[in-house]
Amino acid sequence: MSDKKFVIGLDYGSDSCRSIIIDAHTGEELATSVKYYSRWMDGKYCVPHKDQYRQHPLDYLEGLEYTVKDALSNCPAGTAENVVGMAFDTTGSTPCFTNSEGTPLALTPGFEEDPNAMFILWKDHTAVKEADEINALAAKWDVDYTQYEGGIYSSEWVWAKALHVLREDEKIRKAAYSWIEYCDWLPAVITGNTKPEEVKRSRCAAGHKAMWHESWGGLPSEKFLTTLDPLLAGFRDRLFEKTYDSSEVVGTLTPEWAAKLGLSENVKVGVGAFDAHMGAVGGEVVEKSFVRIMGTSTCDIMAASYADVQDKLIPGICGQVDGSVLPGMVGLEAGQSAFGDVYAWFKRLIEWPLQFLDDADKADAIRNKIIPALADEAEKLEIGETALLATDWMNGRRTPDANQKVKGTITGINLGSTAPMVFRALVEATAFGSKAIIDRFIENGVEIQQVIALGGVAKKSRFVMQTLSDVLGMPIKVVASEQTCALGAAMFAAVNAGVYAKVEEAQKAMGQGFESEYVPNLEAHEQYKTYYAEYLKLGALTEKEFFS
Repeated sequence: MSDKKFVIGLDYGSDSCRSIIIDAHTGEELATSVKYYSRWMDGKYCVPHKDQYRQHPLDYLEGLEYTVKDALSNCPAGTAENVVGMAFDTTGSTPCFTNSEGTPLALTPGFEEDPNAMFILWKDHTAVKEADEINALAAKWDVDYTQYEGGIYSSEWVWAKALHVLREDEKIRKAAYSWIEYCDWLPAVITGNTKPEEVKRSRCAAGHKAMWHESWGGLPSEKFLTTLDPLLAGFRDRLFEKTYDSSEVVGTLTPEWAAKLGLSENVKVGVGAFDAHMGAVGGEVVEKSFVRIMGTSTCDIMAASYADVQDKLIPGICGQVDGSVLPGMVGLEAGQSAFGDVYAWFKRLIEWPLQFLDDADKADAIRNKIIPALADEAEKLEIGETALLATDWMNGRRTPDANQKVKGTITGINLGSTAPMVFRALVEATAFGSKAIIDRFIENGVEIQQVIALGGVAKKSRFVMQTLSDVLGMPIKVVASEQTCALGAAMFAAVNAGVYAKVEEAQKAMGQGFESEYVPNLEAHEQYKTYYAEYLKLGALTEKEFFS
């Protein structure tokens, strides 16, 4: 065992975190462990009808300790002492206000139960007004700070969220010294340096969500921020100028965290990144690959060469950032604010009467059958048979052209419409939304040679994946790994630990390949062209007439 080297990839999603332990030389997965966030699962700190979604930092720390120790307990003896590196990916933008020591305010006296002192989950859309103000100011400023973020700043991103909370909560205003993304906070915590001005910040997080760019000296200017609102005065000086890609090392484990996790103090910890970007790495992204991370929402990732991107500014996406995916390439991001969440919403809608059943086990059994049964029946319908058409904006629109004010639409309903008919329309809508993203890349000269899919939806729903392939008119490869985001983090951990010089080498050695491929039905693709055009018309009408 002494010649073995193991790495740990830690993936923090919307509902849970997971740790995987990987043989850095072979890519063999020794063990994995998942923990759901206990406070989050109890529905604490969230107000869904107000689009408020907050998470307590203790959920993250408890998940870290539990999953690492649990995974190690299922490994052969001697594994722990041969772990050489670990790295994190998290959802984002998910920021939190901190004190001068970099401690999240929710972990300080008086703020333990204050949602505004907690991490603001990516899907929190309470800052729509603030995002609009950022876009209006950027449009008339001498430097458009949104130009590398698709030209439209989103309420899902850090500056809008920070400003919203500062305006809303005087107590937070007085206590807040700085803010931090949680992909930066977790590595900082376990390496013992959380001072806001000293934390090694993720290029991925800063470039895609915080308007950071080297050409204007880092973050937006103090004058821009204070013109936006004087409440932002001073934050820039208490943040960062430099950023780092995930091949960089943050430090090694503190004695306290080494003891908590049962690891050596020599374990190297890498700079964090967002889950989708590391998921693309775990999914073996290469140039001209379009990688779809398909879960509650989607995140679409590409890694493009400098020669391909040149001076292009791709409008309406979630950013183009040097090194945010693969060091030495430009990371491109897009996505849908809701994908699996659209199906989950419809399931909740039609399962409502189950609350009246006295038998809870029976109710749960029925709930678990709803989506598979809907998919089976929806698949039997012919394309266009139902006359139903929907948009996929139940949680706003991320791309193309972010607009969190828009809402979903379903049209063509009549007295003969059935639940499977509506479900099929929703699945087609999510596929149409996906095509709109791909079209935006292609229209701007970004070549796509293959589509790669990973995540829960990609693995669980044959109907959704075949519909998506038919709408796109493109084959889709499904990644074999069950924990692809964590695997991507583990690949970077192997680079951080010096096992590999470049992440591309780690990909080749540790990648798990693909388990299946969906091939488009070209006849169906031709039929869908008509309905896609109708989807675009419905979307334009919805946005103009109701949510402009």
